[in-house]
Amino acid sequence: MTLTRRQALARLGHAAAGGLLPSWMPRMAFRKAGTPPRGDVLICIFQRGAMDGLSAVVPYAEPRYFETRPTIAFKAPKAGDAKTAIKLDDRFGLNPAMTGLKRIWDDGRLAAVHAVGSPDTSRSHFDAMDYMERGTPGRKSLDTGWLGRHIAATARASDSPFRAIGMGSMLQASLRGPIPAASLQSIADFHLKGSADDLAAFRQSLQALYTGGDWFDDTAQATFEALDLLERTNPRQYQPENGAVYPQTNFGLGMMQIAQLIKADVGLEVACVDMGGWDTHANQVWVNYGDPTRGMMFNLLGKLSEAITALYLDLGRRWEDPGITLVTMSEFGRRVAQNAAHGTDHGHGSCMFIVGGAVVQGVHGDWPGLAPDQLAAGEDLAVTTDYRDILGEILLRRLGNPHLDQVFPDHAPRFRGVVDPLPGAPMPMRRQAWLPFAGRG
Repeated sequence: MTLTRRQALARLGHAAAGGLLPSWMPRMAFRKAGTPPRGDVLICIFQRGAMDGLSAVVPYAEPRYFETRPTIAFKAPKAGDAKTAIKLDDRFGLNPAMTGLKRIWDDGRLAAVHAVGSPDTSRSHFDAMDYMERGTPGRKSLDTGWLGRHIAATARASDSPFRAIGMGSMLQASLRGPIPAASLQSIADFHLKGSADDLAAFRQSLQALYTGGDWFDDTAQATFEALDLLERTNPRQYQPENGAVYPQTNFGLGMMQIAQLIKADVGLEVACVDMGGWDTHANQVWVNYGDPTRGMMFNLLGKLSEAITALYLDLGRRWEDPGITLVTMSEFGRRVAQNAAHGTDHGHGSCMFIVGGAVVQGVHGDWPGLAPDQLAAGEDLAVTTDYRDILGEILLRRLGNPHLDQVFPDHAPRFRGVVDPLPGAPMPMRRQAWLPFAGRG
């Protein structure tokens, strides 16, 4: 196999030259081979498009929820009625599409955080997600992401400079950081359709090309470490366990690849995967049916729940403490009131889900209420929990990173008790006074 440097670059799928790879491929970060884990594997799900948290975790005890959403509100829980919200407590219920998440809740491994989001009030998808992935709401002065800074802050002196691997056409901004990251193709591509001989020849050609010692040569050589990790998996014969059935969607396939790498025990530290389609300006409910379980929101939440549940079942006891923590997030929420198209426009507060063996079951956060004087800007669910509070708690208590001041500069996370700490979990390296942010509404 004869390769030019340009061809090799294309085959590696480097971020600067990729662009044609499937966008659903997860992004990964691995610890250095031979080093023990610090804590849980972190799985981040980015719900791109701004999820309507009021449809996911239904505030059924709030009369104004139903008053402001006459055709798109999900009904209060009613025993035996599968079209109503699934009761979690006396205030909140899961969307009826999320029966899988209710199973995880019943196992004590699901938490939700309501009225959560960014203190920045931008309604721009691009700006809001960019701020969220940078971890610096309202500021673009840092060109790194919060996960990239986490990886850098926890790097050991002997770590390879190449830890973050993007398995898709672009790298999430959250993984950008001082430790370089490259975008690589899927696990199956590394196997070159299962041919060990082709893989060996490809690697030999690459090693001959990239031995000059410049920055890209170093990155390419370090890529071989990733190949060593991925060779230990066999994607073409992968069989989920425990009755798990992944949906044959982009999101479902991404989740299945994450499960495969966790089971392969190749040192996965962080995995990021996207699920789009949450910009539901119209048809959250198809009004002609008069049924809230017939529409875009019910379908989207069902797909989210189905894929997370498949991962949960597939990984089984691997969730146990210490094990795995999964967190969902979206750039902002939707307006409290529905619009004329039976959808919702860009809003502010939303909700997050956390799944894990150390999760503290419950609907967490300070619920602000939906009365007119309780809304942000008079129309949005107010944000009372900064999303960085949740992420910071997970990073410190579950991933063993005490350097939260480096991950979230100028913000001291206020822990909400969503996860129990690892035995011997560190304390933050720097304490700061926490001040409520402006704009809670």
